[in-house]
Order: sequence, then structure tokens, then C-alpha cells
Amino acid sequence: MRNHFIPFLFVLILAVFCGTANAQQEVNLYSARHYESDQILYDLFEKETGIKVNAVSGNAPELIERIKREGDSTSADLFVTVDGGVLRTAKVAGILSPITSEKALANVPPNRRDKDGQWVGLTTRARVIVYSKERVKPEELSTYEDLADPKWKGKTLARPSSALYDQSLLASLIVLDGETEAANWVKGFAANFARPPKGNDRGQAIDIAAGLGDVALMNTYYIGQMLNSKDPEEVKAAQAVGVFFPNQNTTGTHVNISGVGLVKNGPNRDNAVKLIEFLTDVEAQNQLSAGNYEYPVNPKAKAHELLSSFGDFKAQDIDYDVLGENNALAIRLFAQGGWK
Repeated sequence: MRNHFIPFLFVLILAVFCGTANAQQEVNLYSARHYESDQILYDLFEKETGIKVNAVSGNAPELIERIKREGDSTSADLFVTVDGGVLRTAKVAGILSPITSEKALANVPPNRRDKDGQWVGLTTRARVIVYSKERVKPEELSTYEDLADPKWKGKTLARPSSALYDQSLLASLIVLDGETEAANWVKGFAANFARPPKGNDRGQAIDIAAGLGDVALMNTYYIGQMLNSKDPEEVKAAQAVGVFFPNQNTTGTHVNISGVGLVKNGPNRDNAVKLIEFLTDVEAQNQLSAGNYEYPVNPKAKAHELLSSFGDFKAQDIDYDVLGENNALAIRLFAQGGWK
């Protein structure tokens, strides 16, 4: 009986060990980014490492609440989202733990990661002024604040104030200009609306091309997506607008960030760190920029040629935390200023 038991025990131990090892060869990612370029990179990571990436997509606030609710038993290893304010929300919620990987920290400069080490950036996107090439000359443009001047009466277009990208822009202006000036900007900009706020960023460019307005606020990556769209209307609209980086002689153009945080109670921490290192390395950064027309955070990576064609620009120098800290105030100023 002993002769049969020892081999059986060995096989049992081996099976348990292999099963445990196989179970560890995965990483679970809760993501509020919904881009094909991201999935392509996850597939490449899996091919190179053998670590399967299980991506759960959703709305950022809902994913944060889900991770909080799951607590110690969460299956999430990484949290990925857009907007510095949302990343701060995740940090304040206590669901993240510091990223200490020397490789990841070397890949991402300090101004593109959390000062407390709770997240690192993946890409950035500039919020620029787009304008009608037919009706506006670039030299007529200067700053975000200038769009509140009455000379733009009946010419400005915007999304509804519920759009997070404009909330974060206003949050940055509250820091740089002060609350009173930021409030005045909202009132002036809203007084210049050519039509009530509606649509998304693409919609603003389409309406400029249609002659409904002359200038609007837009994230740079949407221009790339539209120029390479299968929809002829989007291509035509993107070709009809120019890109202007505001505040080059003052506080700089507003730049927001997408980033990744390490979930505190994630079951596959080592694999999660490997994925962070992979996504912030030069090759993946190049592919993120090429696939979604975003600016890479790794300074050794190259921005897509379309972004390079827009030219270099001065960016705002702010802590991304303030986008979250000032979000509630920004929403209130929008309501008080008539930007619905």
C-alpha cells in the first residue's frame, strides 16, 4: 500500500502546485478606457508573457464602487481610467496601493504620475480650441479666457456641462485664474453660444463644418479618430477644422491624463506590476499613440505623426489632484453661469 501511496501523493502535490501556478498566470483589469488599441496591447502582453489579461469594462465611478464593495475578496488587480480627477477619486476611496516598480517609475516622469505613487499615467490628451478654417484665422485666437470676449458672440460651441473633460478644464482654470475669474469665464463663454450645448467632441467639429458655429473645445485624439473614421461626414468635419493650442504665452494648454492604479487587494499583484511596466514601456507607448492618437507619457516614446504635425506646445503645470478637488465647484459654476 505504501508503494502505491507515495507516487499518488507526489502526483497530488504536483497537480496542486501546477493548478496554483496556472491560476496565477492571469491579471484582472477593471477599465473605464474602451479603445481597441488597449485590447491589442493586452493581447500582445498575453502572447509575450503567457499571462492572460481579463478586462472588465465599465463606468469609472461604478468600477470604483464595485472594488470598494468587493473589499478583500475583489478580483481586480488594476484600475484604469481617464481623467486625473477620477484617479484622485480612486486614491481617496482607499482602493489603491503604491506602485514601487523601479521600471514603471523610470518609464513615467513625476509630472505624469501621482505624487503619492498611487497611479502612473498611460497617455495624455490636450484640450484645444478647434476652429473653422474658412471663417477664423489662427491669429484671432489666443486663450481659453478670450473665448468669453463678446467678439465671439454667437460663435462658440460646447458640450453640455455634464462632460467630464470640460469640468476638468474649468477645475484647472479655478486653480490658475481663481474662482471669480473662472466664474466670469463660464458666464462669458456661455453668453457667446451659437446654440445650446449638446453632443460630444465629434459633434462640435461636425457643427463647425456645418456652419453652426466657429470655435469649440475638443480633445486632440478625437481629431485623429475622425480623420481616420469610416464615416465620411466625420472625415470631412475633421478636415474643416484647425487645431489651436491656447494659453501659450500664459498658463499653457490644459492636458488631462489617463492612468492605471494597482488595486490594494488584488490577487495577482506581481502580474499586475508586469502589465504596468509593459504598458509604460516605449514599444507599448508608441502603439498607444499610434492606435488612439494620444500623447505618450514615456518621454522616450514618439507621438503619432498626426500629433506631431500639430506642433509642440506648452502645457499647464498643475497637480492632477486639483481636477478632482475642484470638480464640485466647477459643476456649480457651470450651473450659475448658464452653461447647461
